[in-house]
Amino acid sequence: MNLQQLIEVLPEYKIINKDIDSEITSVEIDSREIIAGSLFICIEGYTVDGHDYVETAVKNGAVAIISEKKLSIQDVPIILVPDTKRALPLLANNFYAHPSQRFRLIGVTGTNGKTSVSHYINEILRKTGQKTGLIGTIEMKINETSYPVKNTTPDALFLQKSFNKMNDAGAETVTMEVSSHALDLGRVHGSDFDIAVFTNLSQDHLDFHGTMDNYLVAKSLLFSQLGNTYNTNRPKFAIINNDDKNSDFLKRVSAQPILTYGIHTPSTFQAYNIQYGSTGVSFDMQTPEGNISINSHLMGEFSVYNMLAAATCTYACGIPLESIQRALEKMDSVKGRFQPIANTKEIGVIVDYAHTPDSLKNVLKTIKQFCNGKIHVVVGCGGDRDRTKRPLMAQAACELADLAIFTSDNPRSEDPAQILNDMTTDLAYSNFKVIEDRESAIRDAIKNATANDIVLIAGKGHETYQILGNQTIDFDDAKIAAKYLEKY
Repeated sequence: MNLQQLIEVLPEYKIINKDIDSEITSVEIDSREIIAGSLFICIEGYTVDGHDYVETAVKNGAVAIISEKKLSIQDVPIILVPDTKRALPLLANNFYAHPSQRFRLIGVTGTNGKTSVSHYINEILRKTGQKTGLIGTIEMKINETSYPVKNTTPDALFLQKSFNKMNDAGAETVTMEVSSHALDLGRVHGSDFDIAVFTNLSQDHLDFHGTMDNYLVAKSLLFSQLGNTYNTNRPKFAIINNDDKNSDFLKRVSAQPILTYGIHTPSTFQAYNIQYGSTGVSFDMQTPEGNISINSHLMGEFSVYNMLAAATCTYACGIPLESIQRALEKMDSVKGRFQPIANTKEIGVIVDYAHTPDSLKNVLKTIKQFCNGKIHVVVGCGGDRDRTKRPLMAQAACELADLAIFTSDNPRSEDPAQILNDMTTDLAYSNFKVIEDRESAIRDAIKNATANDIVLIAGKGHETYQILGNQTIDFDDAKIAAKYLEKY
């Protein structure tokens, strides 16, 4: 694309240096990704400022620079804009010809359940023969091919590149997790959502948002950004958990038709006659087109909510109830989400991503429904994250487990001992111990479990690494658990 055509979408800019007749071969924000003919957009992040890498970008082949700061470089045209972060989605959308307008885009947001709900939606659509895309915490998928991702919701450039790739693969529907950080920072600007799904809201990320009210407002942006107009050829929907206390607020911020789901509150899709067991859950689902029964090997109330959300969403996509029912009954758990570790011993070991007080409570309550022995939980809290939830995590563990072992999660730049101290100071329970090294903590829990006990390893779920200071080491809770199950 010609540079002049590309920057015409910018409402305000000033050209410095040479003419702007260049042909642009790619748009990049990482100087290491530059190829001959690239446009380099300087983004100032928390730790790295793209403006410091302009010379490297030009050396690598950049033919133009988008900047919000004056630069001394003379070799290529500089396009000055007030805010490069806001310019980025405009330019990326223009370069890739607005890819999210060419398929149905579903966004799933909430504190807990985003990953499972997104995967369930994707699987239901896949089982009905659709070509799909998926972007989330664990991976990006285009049909059956998986790709790594760095953030729950990547930056605007990565999204538009990926959407374009999904278009090329014939994707009809793309489902993505949308984090509060991404909404607050504008990473999804330019993404044309057709359906927004809300799972729930509980304490998390207060290190970033400051208050729960700010956190809720950030989540609500997904619903307000569905737009204010109606198109019968491309209808949009807001899908909301009616049992969550914030549901009324989210209904008010969206102009689009609303579908609800719930267990305790009358809803468009509602579960009743729920039977929880050690091998799964069964329930009846009330829908606008009659009732269906679900017999699933997924476990716990949180799984019922996740299946309700996925059913409501895919119904809005036009999927027949019979197809939704069949897909849900064959649904497998997502890696790191209430994932059982197979073994020949008489104890159960479950790995789960539960990293908020609410999600930890939900998982432990589910285990209580079928555990015939004692419950052991291994859990920690991440460093450089919300400190106020640390004692709440410890309290939840001690309240609902027979024995809690507090250990390191991803301490990052913080002292692991200080994180553990934050968890245990003033804790009015004695059924816990502290083992800072995570592998040692997992080993201890498995070694001391006896017949019919359950060991829950919580907090990291699907992650295959641990961040210690400035080092990232290989660490997979599931593999570590399997090793000690074999040993003991």
